[in-house]
Amino acid sequence: MATDYDAPRKTDDDLSEDSIEELKARRVDKTSASVDVDEAEQAEGFELPGADLSGEELSVRVLPRQADEFTCSRCFLVRHRSQVAKESNGQAICRDCVA
Repeated sequence: MATDYDAPRKTDDDLSEDSIEELKARRVDKTSASVDVDEAEQAEGFELPGADLSGEELSVRVLPRQADEFTCSRCFLVRHRSQVAKESNGQAICRDCVA
């Protein structure tokens, strides 16, 4: 692309005016291209919390707590014994809860 070096240069005011006009034109273009979406149709795909899951089956095998694991007394997660950070009154607390 050829550049005309003899053409008058634009000042900062000219540049800001041009950019504002361009932004306004872009904003009008974007709003005219919006598509009407039926909210009822869009909401059909969402599953709400508390939905009836009585027909669902558990697909994960759940193992009981092993001999080398403990249940954290704060977060109630089953962790490996190496994660014990503190024990008081027979209750173990994991490293994440102590931090």
